[in-house]
Amino acid sequence: MLDDRSKSLLKALVERYIADGQPVGSRTLSKASGLELSPATIRNVMSDLEDLGLIVSPHTSAGRVPTTRGYRLFVDTMLTVQPQQFTSHSLAPDQPQKVISNAANLLSNLSQFVGVVMAPRRTNAFRHMEFLRLSERRILVIIVSADGDVQNRIIFTEADYSQSQLIEAANFLNHHYVGMDIEEVRSRLQNEVESLRSEIATLMAAAVNVNSEAVTQEQDEVVISGERNLLKLSDFSNDMGNLRRAFELFEQKAQIMRLLDFADRAAGVRIYIGGESQIVPFEELSVVSAPYEVDGKVVGTLGVIGPTRMAYDRMIQIVDITAKLVSNALSHHKPS
Repeated sequence: MLDDRSKSLLKALVERYIADGQPVGSRTLSKASGLELSPATIRNVMSDLEDLGLIVSPHTSAGRVPTTRGYRLFVDTMLTVQPQQFTSHSLAPDQPQKVISNAANLLSNLSQFVGVVMAPRRTNAFRHMEFLRLSERRILVIIVSADGDVQNRIIFTEADYSQSQLIEAANFLNHHYVGMDIEEVRSRLQNEVESLRSEIATLMAAAVNVNSEAVTQEQDEVVISGERNLLKLSDFSNDMGNLRRAFELFEQKAQIMRLLDFADRAAGVRIYIGGESQIVPFEELSVVSAPYEVDGKVVGTLGVIGPTRMAYDRMIQIVDITAKLVSNALSHHKPS
């Protein structure tokens, strides 16, 4: 455990380093902390903090900078967030794709870092399903989603089905499973397969699988805005290797999707500091994220990706207010 003096000095050091990006020496820290301590005392405390792995001395400087562990302690126990400063911004109700695109731009513009928004997950339930025989072992599946969208998918079957068999299968699904999540339908079909004729059960399972795959493909989308903002930051512009790794991360949207998908399991704003996990594998990057809702249900996540040396208190406000704006815009949009 750190005593109050050590906490005050660590807090002052992190805030000073975030502000100007330069390693912090004992003299600068003495002024920044406001504590009446001798330079020797401050140096001793800094040495203790370094032994604890909270700060480190770059080989080119006598000053200290925070480590990932130091940032984490600062964020978890020392960060104070001021009242909202971004309440004048708004997002108009619109089509979901337009809303999340505008939200990514807003996050990027306010933070001057990279804004990321995961597209809202669509409901994985159906209102109605039909089968149409196209040719031998080739069937058109017509799926009407819970929100009225119509999707057509073609499946290829091992057996040939008559149109009467297709009607029988569709009637069974529409009678027993309308409004259920597709994963629940899949599970129930597996449990009830013994009571169904095997060829019909196989057909229904194939239809459920193709519906699930279609929804997954449409949901696997993340909108990214402001990657070029990293070019302005000394944290990256002075190291082309770091910059290249960051841009590779943005190109690999699947990795960002995993991060945002993981983040939306928690309520409120979450902070992921670079190097803490394989989800954000680069020590130079941190992520501030929050889930957003539609009609009170979490459907996606958004956030800001920037250098580990970021003003976390400001990013928390930006992400929090944007999540609320997206929730409001999507909840008040009435499909035409």
